[in-house]
Amino acid sequence: MRGRAFAIPLRTRFRGVTVREGMLVRGAAGWGEFSPFAEYPPAECARWWAACHEAAEVGWPEPVRDRVPVNATVPAVGPEEAARLVAASGCATAKVKVAERGQTEADDLARVEAVRDAIGPSGKVRIDVNGAWDVDTAVRMIRALDRFGLEYVEQPCATVEELALVRRRVAVPVAADESIRRAEDPLRVRDAEAADVVVLKVQPLGGVRAALRLAEACGLPVVVSSAVETSVGLAAGVALAAALPELPYACGLATMRLLEADVSADPLLPLDGALPVRRVEVDEERLSAVEVDAAAWRDRMAAARAEWERPDRPPWP
Repeated sequence: MRGRAFAIPLRTRFRGVTVREGMLVRGAAGWGEFSPFAEYPPAECARWWAACHEAAEVGWPEPVRDRVPVNATVPAVGPEEAARLVAASGCATAKVKVAERGQTEADDLARVEAVRDAIGPSGKVRIDVNGAWDVDTAVRMIRALDRFGLEYVEQPCATVEELALVRRRVAVPVAADESIRRAEDPLRVRDAEAADVVVLKVQPLGGVRAALRLAEACGLPVVVSSAVETSVGLAAGVALAAALPELPYACGLATMRLLEADVSADPLLPLDGALPVRRVEVDEERLSAVEVDAAAWRDRMAAARAEWERPDRPPWP
């Protein structure tokens, strides 16, 4: 698969990233996205390649629903901006980034309080820690933030063992993200009883079908989330959410507005708190506006594909 590379600035720094980069490819089934983060080695990028190949050349399973409910995503911004983002989203659920490096616990409390006020008493608020807390800090902060009524806390600590300890000490449900998508054995979360919810992302897990197999093996409620992709990548996440037998939670797929631009003339944006289930076509003018030299990305893709096709590669998932 030959492709075209893109670089799109983010409106607000998100998890340390200010520009989202990747490669788009067109195959027999449609467009696919390959956009592993810069620090990921070829062995980890292999699953991202598999997801791109599935989207471009194979296609996705038939959906069982035509709309997917989504949450607003609130980066580590000030309380006023956090409230504005939630009010503008039209979503009844908000995921709030906390534990941002360089910020304080008071910043987290103010942001979550502002989100709760903006979304109202009937809305749902969840927080995402990205593994930044130790066990004692996690327990203390979850209890403090739960005054605003938390739906769940996502990846409060870095390791599966820490997640299990936190889960036994707090009343708020615990969701696992990095402990699933960056793990050699994603089922350790299940075996350690370390989470109440699993967060699944299509690219890091090797495609929609691989994520569906993992969801079935975990046997836990699933939230489908994005890796801050273009609408091409988001469509794969929507396809996963649409194919799950049950979808009890709003999904973290309303991230298109985190990017300054998109590659589609009809981007995947929520309407009334939901995304439609559909493929995305790339607009030539919009892709050209964000296109960059693809040589380095072709090298990354070739290395990822070689890793995926290694005869001694362990089966995944």
